[in-house]
Amino acid sequence: MTNPDVIALIAHISLGALAVVVGAIALGSRKGRKVHVSAGRMFVVSMGGTSVLGALLGALKFETYWITFHAGILGATLVASGVLAVRIRSRSATRLFIAVAAVNALNAAALFLAGWHATTLPNARLFDFAAADYFFLFGMAAIGCAGDVRMIFGNRISNSHRIAQHLVRMCIGFFIAAGSAFTGPGASVFPNAVQKSGILSLPELTIVLVMLFWLWRTLRQRRPQLTNHFGGSISAEKR
Repeated sequence: MTNPDVIALIAHISLGALAVVVGAIALGSRKGRKVHVSAGRMFVVSMGGTSVLGALLGALKFETYWITFHAGILGATLVASGVLAVRIRSRSATRLFIAVAAVNALNAAALFLAGWHATTLPNARLFDFAAADYFFLFGMAAIGCAGDVRMIFGNRISNSHRIAQHLVRMCIGFFIAAGSAFTGPGASVFPNAVQKSGILSLPELTIVLVMLFWLWRTLRQRRPQLTNHFGGSISAEKR
């Protein structure tokens, strides 16, 4: 690897590690409080940065990091739409949300096609990644796409639903970061015995369980409805 590639890889790993730390703080802290907001902002910056770098590395070194290209785009679009889901107030913001949703949809389609193509190969691997890996990322992208469609075409969107969409997107992004750190390429820094013990899967399981808990807490609350004027505007609301 050339020096620029090494620098990009180190920056990608460093930002990913930061995303895991601040993501854990944001997920575990009380929602809406200063700690949650501050950690959440740092997560958006670090996760967005590591996702973009991952996508660039995947495109430039596709023989080794091709799936990182798709994972990077997925992480970036999820974080971007997660922020927009709770901040949509103007026509320009809604158009930006639609643009991000379109990128996510294209990436989801590409992941499905890559997984399908991998199944036609003798060892069911494309660029040394199994078909199941592509389909797994496709499933995450599909969840995001379903939420995008609901946000874009729903006639009335409640504040709770917008927060839930924000939560799902951020948690999936956090899941990707944690997976890369503990069960993905980052697992190589741990002793072989630890890798085989299954303990490295606990962070991802914890993220899913905590996400479900906060979704339950969020959606069980009755909140005022907002008229969805995608292509127009969504009225402001006190949180």
